Amino acid sequence: MNTKPQSKTHPLIDAARDVLRLEIEGIEAIYDSLDGEFIKIVELLATIKGRVIVSGMGKSGHIARKIAATMASTGTPSYFVHPSEASHGDLGMITKDDAVICLSNSGETSELRDMIAYTRRYGIPLIGIARREGSALTEAADIGIVLPEIPEASPTGAPTTSTTMTLAYGDAIAMALLTKKGFSRDDFGALHPGGKLGKAFVRIGDLMHGDTEVPLAKENEQMRDVLLVMTNKRFGCAGVINAKGEMLGIITDGDLRRHIDKDLMNAKAAEVMTKNPITVTRQMLAAEALGIMNEKSITCLFVVEEKKPIGIIHIHDCLRAGVM
Repeated sequence: MNTKPQSKTHPLIDAARDVLRLEIEGIEAIYDSLDGEFIKIVELLATIKGRVIVSGMGKSGHIARKIAATMASTGTPSYFVHPSEASHGDLGMITKDDAVICLSNSGETSELRDMIAYTRRYGIPLIGIARREGSALTEAADIGIVLPEIPEASPTGAPTTSTTMTLAYGDAIAMALLTKKGFSRDDFGALHPGGKLGKAFVRIGDLMHGDTEVPLAKENEQMRDVLLVMTNKRFGCAGVINAKGEMLGIITDGDLRRHIDKDLMNAKAAEVMTKNPITVTRQMLAAEALGIMNEKSITCLFVVEEKKPIGIIHIHDCLRAGVM
C-alpha cells in the first residue's frame, strides 16, 4: 500500500519548508556579512606553519569536526580537538605554530575556557565564532565573528539555523583558503586516493605498460616480424616508429584485414600502418582516455612523450582500476 502523500501541501511539508526558509535566510545573512574580518581569518590561516585546530562542544562540536575534515581534505592541515579532552591533556596537541577556531552558539561555553586560556597564555592565534556579541569567546579571540541574528528553525530553540550558518561560514573559510593557496584538482585527487572520487583522478602514467611491454616495430620492418611482435605483446596492435624512435603510425587487426589479399607477409610496416594515430600523454586522466577509447571504438592507446612512444594503455587497464 502506497502511503506517500500525493499533495505538496501538507502540514509536515509546511513545517519542513519553514525550517528550510529560516536556514536559507541564515545563509543569505552570512553571505551579506562577509567583510574584512573574514579576509583576516583567511590570511591568518594561510600563513601559519602548523595546523588549524577546530573545537566546539555539543552540536558545535559536530560542526567543528566537519569543518576540520573539509579543511584537511582541501590542503589545510586541520583536526578536531574535543574541549573537555583538551582540559585533560589534549592541550598538548596544540602548538605555538597552530591556530585555533572555537565554535560556540552562546560564546560562553564553559568547556572552552581552558582552551581559550591556553591560546592566550602561549600567543596562539584564536578565532572565535559565536552568535552573541560581547561574549567571552569573541571578546577573548584575536578575531571574533558574531553570526547574524536569525531565529532557530526549531520551535524549541534547538540548534538548527545557527549550526547551518556556522557550517556555511566554515565551508567559506575552507574554500577561500583553497583559492588563496592555489590548491588544484590534482592536489585534491592526491588526498582522495580511495573510492570513486580517487578513481576519477587516476592518470595514465599510473596504469600504462612501459619499457619492454610496448609493442613497437620499425617502419621498414617486414610484416612477418611485426605479426610476431603483435602476437607476443598481446595488445592486438603495434606502434610503428622511425629511425629516431618517433611514432609514425599504428598497425591493428583492422589494418591486417584490409591488407589480407595483398602480399601481407612481405610488406613493410609503413605500408600497412594507419598514419597519425590517436595518442595520449602520461599526465592525462585515465577517465579521459577511457572516454576516447569508447568514442572511437578502440581498445588501446599509445602513450607518447616528445613524439616517442613510452607506453601503452588498454581499456581493460582502466576498467580493472575502477575507472568509469
